[in-house]
Amino acid sequence: MNYESGFQADNADLASPGDTVEGAEQPGRSRNRLYWIIAAIALLAIIAAAYYAFSGGAADEGAGEDSQLPTVTVIRPGSSSVEGVITATGTLAARRDLPVGVVGEGGRVTSVPVDEGSWVRQGQVLAVIDRSVQSQQAQSAAAQIQVAQADANLAQANLDRALQLVERGFVSTADVDRLTATRDAAVARVRVAQAQLRELRARNARLNIVAPASGLVLERNVEVGQTVSAGSPPLFRIARGGEMELEARLGEADLARVSVGTQAEVSPVGSDRVFSGQIWQVSPLISQQDRQGTARIALPYAPALRPGGFATARIVSGTVTAPILPESAVLSDDDGAYVYVIDADNTAQRRAIETGAVTPKGIVVTGGLTGTEQVVLRAGGFLNPGETVSPQLQGSEG
Repeated sequence: MNYESGFQADNADLASPGDTVEGAEQPGRSRNRLYWIIAAIALLAIIAAAYYAFSGGAADEGAGEDSQLPTVTVIRPGSSSVEGVITATGTLAARRDLPVGVVGEGGRVTSVPVDEGSWVRQGQVLAVIDRSVQSQQAQSAAAQIQVAQADANLAQANLDRALQLVERGFVSTADVDRLTATRDAAVARVRVAQAQLRELRARNARLNIVAPASGLVLERNVEVGQTVSAGSPPLFRIARGGEMELEARLGEADLARVSVGTQAEVSPVGSDRVFSGQIWQVSPLISQQDRQGTARIALPYAPALRPGGFATARIVSGTVTAPILPESAVLSDDDGAYVYVIDADNTAQRRAIETGAVTPKGIVVTGGLTGTEQVVLRAGGFLNPGETVSPQLQGSEG
């Protein structure tokens, strides 16, 4: 009994280890499966981290670069219809400046009855030159006429008596011819003397300096006691009719836009008055030095319009369609006016422009822009050509 019991116990002990090994295989497999899952998760985490490291870093770098670009405000000016106005400067002058000098032989001035600023009429005496010697010459010429006339009268009387005696045979035909020639010569000497007297009187009359036309005396360059001659500079300058003009200097493009009859407003320097006039002559020539021409604007007389003075003209040249920019957008240097335009690549490009009139809305751009460009509104002076910027259209900030 004891042996069987011990055998059974031994068999039980032998069976127990086998059962234990089969049951232990299940936890080992579970741990291996868990390791594989953890390894897969770790690999996925590494891949995700690498992806985010590369893609996120590049995005952050790009965002950093964008954040460092200067932001500029731009506008698209478009086109507007504005009244074409040309602003020009020039010098005031007499429309018809008449220099008056010595016409005769000259002499010592004895009287000057007019002064600068005087109004004179045509033929009025401006200065009188001493004529005492010329007067004596005229009296002598008048006496010579009397002498020649007496000789002519005597020659005529001798001829008349000879004609009465020739019928009686006391005087020959040859004597009559001789007496006739003597009479004709005497009559001719009378005419010569008369012509000489008229010449002297005309010379004496030319000693007076007279006004060639009615107008305003601008200059008086002679004084009493002064000796003048035909080679002397002009003694007077007269503005015919007192009419004035502005010799406005215009560029080639502006000169082509005006014509005779175009209205203009002139403002002299130092005066707040505005005078209305119109262009009466456009220069047919362009100066090779400054590429400009002259438009002459006729003006009525006014005390404020002084020849030689400086004035500004505002010439109306019709309606034009052009872009208008604020003054802050227009820059200038030695090369002229320009703006900065932002192209499709967001780079700043310098664009030369031609400016026109200044209106309450801004500066009219007559050339260089179509109005569809993105023009830098402010701070263009701090940009460089080719610089990349971040444009912000005006009105869309925020």
